[in-house]
Amino acid sequence: MANNPVKALRRLVHQSIRKMIAALPKEARFAVYRSFVDCDPAPSERLQLKIAETKEELEACFRLLHDAYVESGFMQAQPSGMRVTIYHALPSTTTLCAKWDGEVVGTISLIRESAFGFPLQKIFDLSGVRQNEGNLAEVSALAVHPRFRKTGGAILFPLMKFMYEYATQYFDTRHLLIAVNPNRIEMYESLLFFERLVANVVENYDFANGAPAVGASLDLRFAPTVLERVYAKKSPRKNLHQYFTKICLPNLMLPNRRYFTTNDPVLTPELLDYFFNVRTHGFASLDQRKRVLLHSIYDLPSYRDILPALPDSGEGILTRQHQRFSVRCPGHLRLDEAGSQECEFAVQVIEVSEYGFQAYAKEDLPLNIWSSATVRLGKSEVSVIKALAVRDHANGFNGFYGFRVGEPDLIWRKFVNALQKGRTHEDLEHATLYLA
Repeated sequence: MANNPVKALRRLVHQSIRKMIAALPKEARFAVYRSFVDCDPAPSERLQLKIAETKEELEACFRLLHDAYVESGFMQAQPSGMRVTIYHALPSTTTLCAKWDGEVVGTISLIRESAFGFPLQKIFDLSGVRQNEGNLAEVSALAVHPRFRKTGGAILFPLMKFMYEYATQYFDTRHLLIAVNPNRIEMYESLLFFERLVANVVENYDFANGAPAVGASLDLRFAPTVLERVYAKKSPRKNLHQYFTKICLPNLMLPNRRYFTTNDPVLTPELLDYFFNVRTHGFASLDQRKRVLLHSIYDLPSYRDILPALPDSGEGILTRQHQRFSVRCPGHLRLDEAGSQECEFAVQVIEVSEYGFQAYAKEDLPLNIWSSATVRLGKSEVSVIKALAVRDHANGFNGFYGFRVGEPDLIWRKFVNALQKGRTHEDLEHATLYLA
């Protein structure tokens, strides 16, 4: 009880400071927010940042998130003591965590676009963002342990840097999306230069217990230029441009990938069962459409028994399978008919199967002409196959082509089998085991 007056006084002081800052002109407010930046270029070795992949790490993240959301009024307390959403069940979502002396003290999730869409897309108009090429990812589920919230960003800034590097180098993301409380949006605008989405103030955001929300986006292609212009003359501990784009933190454990995949699924059938059947009712509460989509994503026998039951009737059930692993593999085509170096085309393969793939090309490609395709599947994995472009405007976009594979080599078949039969990103390290 003795601490209550102290807490009340501290809260009153913070509220007064916020009111004083809010009364300033916009540019002055933003300058004040930037003056609070304290990003240590050499954090303690006690700090480790990694993908949450074990049951213990994921549960600690979900508990930390639950407590932060309950404290902020963004959700009601749950019997499980965890905040776990259906988006956490998707292989296209990656949960990052910060650990201090082995304890999870911070977490943030990146949600790539999938058949489930984004949490915020029901509320905010994304058409303006989609006019520019590049993949989208929603930043969600941010929480920092209470004892580290007043340490000048000792956890928050390393966690944000980890998110930035993972999104740009590993997650194949150009546009970041956020939906935050109105009293937090100016932090993202002033420090990182997020821009508000259309219909930017929403009074009732279902994903956060009906709390008001503001949506915003950040184009990572242009972010370094903007950050450099604003932070160029700042001291090292206040220079977010250097911190995000130049400094290498040994505390970051970025994934070591054999292949050029763009996401890192970690949920085994056992983990899905634990978090969405045993500890919560996440699967039981899904509607029919989402149950069908989930089955189309986890289309392996080992997942079948733990996924929510499908309707007895097969009518209306989607049959298209959704990839657990997306890819981004550079390659080039040489037309067989021409047989000369001048008739080579650079492509980027984005989806594969044993006898086909989809790719993006900046140049127009001829259809129905066989070519020799050299595709770099990983750092030391190069496949040479026969390929035939059979349709353009694949996925409804210019520059995307669908290909038929005529002669898949061993390297290609090993890659495809691992993608189709592997459950987590670690399985891809042992691709030979999945070769039929």
